[in-house]
Amino acid sequence: MLSELHIENLGVIEKLDLSIGEGLVALTGETGAGKTMLVEAIDLLVGGRADAAVVRTGCEEARVEGRFVTDDSEVILCRVVPVTGRSRAYVNGRLATVAQLAEYGAELVDLHGQHAHQSLLGASAQRLALDHFCGVDLEPLRNARARLTEIEALLATLGGDERARAREIDLLRFQVKEISDANLQSPTEDEDLSRSEDLLADAVAHREALYAAAAALQDDDGASDVVGQSIAAISHRETFVGLVERLKNVQAEIDDVAREMRDTAETIEEDPAKLDEVRQRRHLLVDLRRKYGESLSEVIAYGSESALRLDELESFEARAATLDSDRASAVQQLRAAEKVVGEARRAAAPKLAKAVQQHLRTLAMAHAVVEVSVGNDAGDDVTFLLAANPGSPPLPLTKVASGGELARTMLALRLVLTEGPATLVFDEVDAGIGGEAAVAVAGALAQLGQRHQVLVVTHLAQVAAAAQRQIKVSKSVKSKQTFAEAIELGAQDRVQEIARMLSGGMAEEAALNYASELLKASNIRTSGSGRSRR
Repeated sequence: MLSELHIENLGVIEKLDLSIGEGLVALTGETGAGKTMLVEAIDLLVGGRADAAVVRTGCEEARVEGRFVTDDSEVILCRVVPVTGRSRAYVNGRLATVAQLAEYGAELVDLHGQHAHQSLLGASAQRLALDHFCGVDLEPLRNARARLTEIEALLATLGGDERARAREIDLLRFQVKEISDANLQSPTEDEDLSRSEDLLADAVAHREALYAAAAALQDDDGASDVVGQSIAAISHRETFVGLVERLKNVQAEIDDVAREMRDTAETIEEDPAKLDEVRQRRHLLVDLRRKYGESLSEVIAYGSESALRLDELESFEARAATLDSDRASAVQQLRAAEKVVGEARRAAAPKLAKAVQQHLRTLAMAHAVVEVSVGNDAGDDVTFLLAANPGSPPLPLTKVASGGELARTMLALRLVLTEGPATLVFDEVDAGIGGEAAVAVAGALAQLGQRHQVLVVTHLAQVAAAAQRQIKVSKSVKSKQTFAEAIELGAQDRVQEIARMLSGGMAEEAALNYASELLKASNIRTSGSGRSRR
């Protein structure tokens, strides 16, 4: 519920801090005192439209804060409206969007009167209200819709129309076969072939070069002989044993390299056929890299990915057939679930309409006609209709012109429905009524106050007397400026205020007596009724 309200520079309110209790709370005061500004402040808190005109004259911005307590948690909402620029919103001290503020507001508060922020005016809220009234189990319907959505998403991911799919399959088959037929040995095969081609292309010169190199190492006066001479020069000197050992290793390495070069030279033969084969293989690899990747590694990877995609497309028909079968089954399950829910909603709609209409009969709307329209198979299209006067066709609640009629209709709906935000605000609910109707409205609000925190702007003494708490809004003029204040009245002050409401400002003895009697009667009714606080 709304436990605290802080307002700065909003209309005639310069500064106001108000603690608000539970149950039915009446906001009273002279016309123009500023009662509606309190409702305007709450509307701003829950995402209502911000108009710079509400900022107090001479001030740069208006500020509204509200502390909402629900069970063991609380949330603080704040709205700042500047004279120029966009309004700002805060949730628990953190900057937020107005949309986020409205999300919180939808859970916390419902305003009924000349305000757009009324949850029961929304199509989804009206459908939800009907569902709560009839107690229908929506889980099978939700599951059926989710299953159908999942299957259709899978069908969509299979991709392409039949012709496009056939073209892609043909292309992939060619590419996969081309890469597979190449029988790529390794990612470095092209480098190995380059070396083989170089060797075969100049075989004679390579062979002669190897023989010449080997001769330079092992022929007379070659490198091996020179090293041998160096060994002979110092081998008999014990001091140079280490150097001699290293020279012998060098000589052995020279002899080994020379033998390997001769062996290699003997294996090199001119082979034009082999050379042509290597060149053709290299040409093939170049062609594959041109088509499928900068390197053979990329070509191999492309071939693997293409094979997977080809397998996926070739199995399309079987997969699509399975999904089509699953979809047909899901559609049947959805139709069955929609039928159950639709029948439950259509059966409950006239009962809900009748219950609301019966309440309206006692709320000065004796000729009102209420209908609940339910459309389509599942009954998702739910609309609350009202004809407030004889001869008028029932129209959606959003088209009801009178704020008082709309507020009373919402009051009747809230009496029938058990669900709703913890805090309900009614403005103009008592417009144009009196006598027995006023007593009926007061009783209805008091009844609603047993389940919710109910704030009501009222000019009716009967409604004020039925409230658990009463807040008086008054205004004064100082230095040619208007200031409004709001205070919760004690027991004696409530008698005085209710007497004023009864007598039009003249607190005559009869009015005071009647005010006392109203309060006593209200207290007796309240203490004799059980309360079920949300």
